[in-house]
Amino acid sequence: MTETENIASSTYDVVVLGAGPVGENVADRTRAAGLSTAVVESELVGGECSYWACMPSKALLRPVIAQADARRLPGLSASVQGPLDTAAVLARRDYFTSNWKDDGQIGWLDSIGADLHRGHGRLTGERTVTVTGPDGVRKVLTARHAVAVCTGTRAVLPDLPGLDEVKPWTSREATSAQAAPGRLVVVGGGVVATEMATAWQALGSQVTLLVRGKGLLNRMEPFAGELVAEALTEAGVNVRTGTSVESVTRENGTVVVVTGTGDRIEADEILFAAGRAPHTDDIGLDTIGREPGTWLEVDDSLRVTGSDWLYAVGDVNHRALLTHQGKYQARIAGAAISARASGAPVQADPWGAHAATADHDAVPQVVFTDPEAAAVGLSLAEAEQAGHRVRAVDYDLASVSGAGLYADGYRGRARMVVDLEHEILLGVTFVGPGVGELIHSATIAVAGQVPISRLWHAVPSYPTISEVWLRLLEAYRDN
Repeated sequence: MTETENIASSTYDVVVLGAGPVGENVADRTRAAGLSTAVVESELVGGECSYWACMPSKALLRPVIAQADARRLPGLSASVQGPLDTAAVLARRDYFTSNWKDDGQIGWLDSIGADLHRGHGRLTGERTVTVTGPDGVRKVLTARHAVAVCTGTRAVLPDLPGLDEVKPWTSREATSAQAAPGRLVVVGGGVVATEMATAWQALGSQVTLLVRGKGLLNRMEPFAGELVAEALTEAGVNVRTGTSVESVTRENGTVVVVTGTGDRIEADEILFAAGRAPHTDDIGLDTIGREPGTWLEVDDSLRVTGSDWLYAVGDVNHRALLTHQGKYQARIAGAAISARASGAPVQADPWGAHAATADHDAVPQVVFTDPEAAAVGLSLAEAEQAGHRVRAVDYDLASVSGAGLYADGYRGRARMVVDLEHEILLGVTFVGPGVGELIHSATIAVAGQVPISRLWHAVPSYPTISEVWLRLLEAYRDN
């Protein structure tokens, strides 16, 4: 008997590579449509979000933000002046990651009737995935209708000599560390960098934030990064913009960073939060004529360009590197796969059931710093660059009654970007304590292309921070 004959094989309607939130949602939608579905995962079922990103980072940040809010309230502030209980915060973080065990997630996959295959999955030809299990045993899975690549991204590390010996942190180590380092250098100015600087400074670390560019959160309106940088500095973070890292070494356990200006910074740990790369380098793309390690371009139904069976869903297609947007894509892809499998019409026109149109026009995001920064749609610069005739309407959130009640000394700002031709909103940005809960209303306005004349009749409750909607609309009308 040959080696090939010893390899077990199974056929499914759909094979999903990756069991993070995106892969789970693809499986959920295809199983709900009656398609047999296999899910392949080499690490923990639940993926990056559940164990090293969204859940642990927000578990770390929630006590930080709650304490900051409490300190702004007379009658309560005196009770919360001491340091956070770091051990308790980390224990709660561990609870929300299920202590890095995936039994519950496996149970959920079982409940929807999807088959889990543990091991490393690689494409080995059209509609074919070979899984090498932890014991080295291989299985060949063949898909009748679709293979969905949901393998996400990995952290990018710079090409610095000797960096491996330094053992730097990436987002994984930053969200799973079991103790606060005494001194932490964070390299980057985006979401991971600002959130982790916020968390670990509050949990007892002395944090230095090194940013190559001019400011923080450069994908948002400029004032978002400015307000977050100001607050981080006030909290004790040493924020240094326009600063590059030329070398990193570890000497007698101490990390030594040399900047582009020749400054020497010592720390206990260093976190690089400087971008993500697609997790496609070892999934067999070469066997189907595609380049390994590249982003996978897709149409709005999430089908890979030039293929009638391969789908790429979530971060791996580089459309919107956000868990909620990946889950949205997964619902679209699952419905599209199911429609094509049954021969039903595919509604791939904008805003159709099988089109991820929101990826282009209405992507929301919240940065859980103090203050929070939340945005959806286009910034003013992006709208102008796209050729829209627009007007930005700004408002000081501190002037809203609900904000003043929320916290003494409230600082924040709101902006809506108005398409003057159609009088609809192309983008909205809020920065301030508690604004993360405002962004869905903005998302509905942008995704629904709600005319400003109709928004007038969406009355915000008083006294809430949402009253900023009325003030923005008044500012647009009166000026």
